[in-house]
Amino acid sequence: MVNYLGLKNVLAMKLMSQCKKKKKKKNMHHGKLLNYFNLFLFIYLSFVFNFENTKTSTTTNKEQIPSTLLISFLSFDIFSYWFATRPKALKAPCDLRMQSVELPGGEFARRGAVLNGGPLLSHFYEDAKTLYEWFHRGLRESNNGPCLGSRKPKQPYEWLSYSEVIERAENLGSAFLHKGHSKDGDPYIGIFSRNRPEWTISELACYTYSLISVPLYDTLGTEAISYILDKTCISTVVCDVPEKVKLLLDCVSGRQHSVKTLILIENFDTDLVSRAQQCGIDIISLRDAENIGKAHRQHPVATCELSVMMFVFSQGNPKGAMLTHSNIVSNVSAFIYVTKDTHISYLPLAHMFERVVQGVILMHGARIGYFQGDIRILMDDLSTLKPTVFPVVPRLLNRMFDKVNSPLKRRILEFAFRRKENEMKSGIMRRDSVWDKIIFKKVQVIIDLRIVVVFSVVMGHVRMMITGAAPISAPVLTFLRAALGCHFYEGYGQTECTAGSTATIPGDWTAGHVGAPLPCNDIKLVDVAEMNYYAAKGEGEVCVRGPNVFKGYLKDPEKTKEALDEDGWVHTGDIGRWLPNGTLKIVDRKKHIFKLAQGEYIAPEKIENIYIRSEAVAQAFVHGDSLQACLVAIIVPDPDFLPGWAKKRGIEGSYEELCKNKEVKKAILEDIVKLGKESGLKSFEQVKDIALHTEMFSIQNGLLTPTLKAKRADLRDCFRKLIDELYSNIKI
Repeated sequence: MVNYLGLKNVLAMKLMSQCKKKKKKKNMHHGKLLNYFNLFLFIYLSFVFNFENTKTSTTTNKEQIPSTLLISFLSFDIFSYWFATRPKALKAPCDLRMQSVELPGGEFARRGAVLNGGPLLSHFYEDAKTLYEWFHRGLRESNNGPCLGSRKPKQPYEWLSYSEVIERAENLGSAFLHKGHSKDGDPYIGIFSRNRPEWTISELACYTYSLISVPLYDTLGTEAISYILDKTCISTVVCDVPEKVKLLLDCVSGRQHSVKTLILIENFDTDLVSRAQQCGIDIISLRDAENIGKAHRQHPVATCELSVMMFVFSQGNPKGAMLTHSNIVSNVSAFIYVTKDTHISYLPLAHMFERVVQGVILMHGARIGYFQGDIRILMDDLSTLKPTVFPVVPRLLNRMFDKVNSPLKRRILEFAFRRKENEMKSGIMRRDSVWDKIIFKKVQVIIDLRIVVVFSVVMGHVRMMITGAAPISAPVLTFLRAALGCHFYEGYGQTECTAGSTATIPGDWTAGHVGAPLPCNDIKLVDVAEMNYYAAKGEGEVCVRGPNVFKGYLKDPEKTKEALDEDGWVHTGDIGRWLPNGTLKIVDRKKHIFKLAQGEYIAPEKIENIYIRSEAVAQAFVHGDSLQACLVAIIVPDPDFLPGWAKKRGIEGSYEELCKNKEVKKAILEDIVKLGKESGLKSFEQVKDIALHTEMFSIQNGLLTPTLKAKRADLRDCFRKLIDELYSNIKI
């Protein structure tokens, strides 16, 4: 109950306050429009209220507000607020209706339209053609500003300036030379550490003196590490903690090896030194190494072309992809340019995705803050650092989407989502709309704390997010773009192309594609006749050529010839389709394909990526062979979602009990088959039976590679008995 006169005063104060706020902003056009809207609204409401007061002065209900009038007021106020605060669409760098153009020559190759017919981009700045030069450019751009930051628990970030980083890198690099390393002999330096400033300092030390960095994964086993050490003949490895040193000693103990020196970042004891000496290895601290270099300072020798040895993990032994300064500089130059940004480094630096993002940051004099090394407290690092650039992998995005995709939340969000989706289609990306304030702000705080990106977005600091490394479904990406309201880009690539080969462009917020070719490479599709894909129809295997394409695999000419043809095109093994707007859509996978008994070709990874969209499914392994006429699958249900998912279907129990329940198995099979139909899978691409497995596929149990890709041969061997049982039941 509100008195009409009191309501009029409240409305007048509200509208005048809103107008004053708008006047403070520079957008005078919108401010004037809002004034006109509010003036009209105030006059209209005053007339109606006065009329109603006169009409109902003798009734007992004169204090009531007409509900239809209140609804009209709210609707009109929302519209006026939306219209007045609606930002302009982001200007796209090219025509969004044609983002790539076909090149002459009859190969069906395409080039990004952002180049406007010009040559491929090898570098963007004349003073930044090597990784050494790009860092020094960052020094100049930042005016020796903060560069690398780290923090101790519950403490603020402490920063090293650009000049401090360069000085430490030159000291460490000089120590490498003093130990006998050179670009012509013993050029490889191993880096075996989590993300931290010392990782980047070690990398820059290599660039400064034309040495080659060889990143080692935290999750590598002794077999893979031993292979890499032998393949590269590494004599020096920089490690962060004693546990990594112990793992390296396990790899070389009792056999011939090349390792001579281990440089340890954190403290260590004499027992570790003694054990290393028994293997013929010296251990020194990073501080001592820098002091050695300071006493034997060398002038920079940044001329060597080869810069990084990235080991690619698939079936069999890892392959060493040789990447040059030119490869990385061209790829970094092709991405979005940033200034005065802050980046949170938590994705593994042993992957090129994170390295390229850091390159963009450092080339422009921005700063990088490293997480403390524990993903469980990354939220605390985010709230302290307040990053503006946040790369994220699809796995996190899928979990974010699952958290808000319950039926109740879905109904609440649907209307607001459609309103924001309409703005995105017009090229507008924002997080200050009325829908953000009323609805999506709630979404951004209800997501599980393990999904670490959200807090920083809520705080309004993240302006740009980048996702890649794996496929992400269009509904998930579209929803999160609307809900989070920052510029959200998707890219596609692989290590052999340095990192990225396509990316969505500013202003294009549509989903369902991976963007146009980057300015550093062309893309063509080639026929895959056995899968019925033909380049003339705009479909085929994705091939990439440009200055970002690697030089081959270390000491492996056969594998190099398989991946890199004589014309310089790297064959990715992915199947793509050109869309009418010139963007690329990844639709299938050529590698790991097999033929069923009836002659149909199957790409299991495509099917698995569809099945894991089920709320109940965490992992899937689809199997078939030429002796069988159908597919089966091993499914690992999601322990976080399975109990709630099953309860909705009237089934309760522990995770282990549910995985043994035949009704749960039947329900999951029906759900994934339904998803398959919705995604356009043919009947022969659908599994006919499944088995539920309770243990996640992991690096530790040997079923995933260090890059978290399925070891298909090992999975097949591990589940051979289950697979045979599934086929036996189908035959019955």
